[in-house]
Amino acid sequence: MYRVVTILVGWFLGLFNKVKVFDKEKLPAEDGYIIACTHTGWIDMLNLGIAVHPRPIHFMAKKQLFDHKALGWFITKMNAFPVDRDNPGPSVIKVPRQLIKNNEIVGIFPSGTRNSEGSSLKQGAITIAQLSKAPIIPAAYIGPNTPKDVFARTKGAIIFGDPIYVDAKGKEGREEYTQLLEQRMIELEQQLQQEMNNK
Repeated sequence: MYRVVTILVGWFLGLFNKVKVFDKEKLPAEDGYIIACTHTGWIDMLNLGIAVHPRPIHFMAKKQLFDHKALGWFITKMNAFPVDRDNPGPSVIKVPRQLIKNNEIVGIFPSGTRNSEGSSLKQGAITIAQLSKAPIIPAAYIGPNTPKDVFARTKGAIIFGDPIYVDAKGKEGREEYTQLLEQRMIELEQQLQQEMNNK
């Protein structure tokens, strides 16, 4: 179902304004890894999935989304798995570690670059990378975030950064790499904005 929906959504969004993808060659071809992408709306999730296709992404999603029966069924079919951000349990680490072990891609959307939730999610990405030995691919998205933006043909683009390998241990190491990830995502967003301005 994921593959069919990705193709259909990609075709539909492409009718209005196909999102440009920069530096996709930085993505590992076969191994499991983590993508940490900027996040401002739900359209960016669709465009990120299209950009990485044909490989599927398993998105971390807040558990409240799964409380709605129809929505929960759909996003489960779309490879999302629930995370309790207020009371994170072992599954926050266990599920993505197993996915990465199976050479799958785990997608994390920190909610902005500087708020507390975004910082917590970035640190979660670092912890997963520490334990799984998998790289984190920082990414940035600028473009349509609502159906209105899509129909208005708002320009959009995604850029991928160099892999980050977390080789430090302990709390101090996590904090150091959390700051590094945040800085990389900010730099990528600035680079992407410049690329779009030059077009």
